[in-house]
Amino acid sequence: MPALTDIGWSRGQIVEQRAFTAGRIVPSDRRHHRLQGLRADYLLEIEPDFPLAVVEAKREFKLPGDGLQQAMRYAEILGLPLAYSTNGVGIVEHSFVTGQQATRDVFPSPDEAWTAYRAWRGLAEPAAEGVRTPFNRELRNAEGGVKRPRYYQTIAINRVVAGLLAGRRRLLITMATGTGKTFVALQVVWKLAQRTSLSGRPPRILYLADRKVLIDQPLEREFRPVFGDAVWRIRGKARTGRQIYFALYQSLAGGSKQMFERYPRDFFDLIIVDECHRGSAADESTWREILEYFAPAAQLGMTATPLRRDNVDTYAYFGDPVYQYSLAQGIDDGFLAPYRVHRIALSADL
Repeated sequence: MPALTDIGWSRGQIVEQRAFTAGRIVPSDRRHHRLQGLRADYLLEIEPDFPLAVVEAKREFKLPGDGLQQAMRYAEILGLPLAYSTNGVGIVEHSFVTGQQATRDVFPSPDEAWTAYRAWRGLAEPAAEGVRTPFNRELRNAEGGVKRPRYYQTIAINRVVAGLLAGRRRLLITMATGTGKTFVALQVVWKLAQRTSLSGRPPRILYLADRKVLIDQPLEREFRPVFGDAVWRIRGKARTGRQIYFALYQSLAGGSKQMFERYPRDFFDLIIVDECHRGSAADESTWREILEYFAPAAQLGMTATPLRRDNVDTYAYFGDPVYQYSLAQGIDDGFLAPYRVHRIALSADL
């Protein structure tokens, strides 16, 4: 689109016909089909897979603003501050920064769009620099292509990174099971790892979980392929020469001198707690003891469970989620399959 390249957008920053949802799965009898997913005419990206604006293009005989409502809907879903509609002659803008609509002669330049995004999210340095750090692109999907963050994962990653670099000490993300919390954690760690801490070294990360599978899978499938020998699983010996540590909380607690106490209180910069709703924040829990010991570290909780009576301690400890992606939204987007409940009586009497 010449109107975009003329204002400074490179060809690589203009993504055409990008589908960002998979399309809801609709079961029927023993079969199923997918509805059409949502697709933007153009996304304007400041970095690969980091869009700032959505553009809906209509034919010349249409009014310039005929696609604005659709562009606004897409921008809200994608978490973008700018929505545009054009018929190739006129341009209409809706800015979620100002809440106003206006007719423009030209599209915004990349710098102008980035300034709008920063204002919309309230990003000062160093949070803005950290958020703009490109995603890691080393992992591959089943087809062999680059494993790119889905739109909601991009939002979650950037909100966590922005919060951490702005100095927040406790953060929470709530994402339904199967929507990729581990991939989000990997990208958060990757972005942070591209920066050095105040001490001049890469940040040290502790990834905590309460089940072996929650340690083995992210360690071997996501983190080790990206970070290699910088990854270490804590088992019986307190090594201090690595960057990213994985541990079961059962391995860190117990014994006359608990394993976690063999590390200095300020050793870790960030602690990620997977499935943090499993009692980790209750006052009497072992996880709470570990988290309080490493209080100088920022702490990110990840859970699939929305706020309810039995996990109120978790939400009280970590605070309101910086991002939520529900089971219903995952099903509606087509990233999760719908389910049916079959009630079966297992009583021998019956």
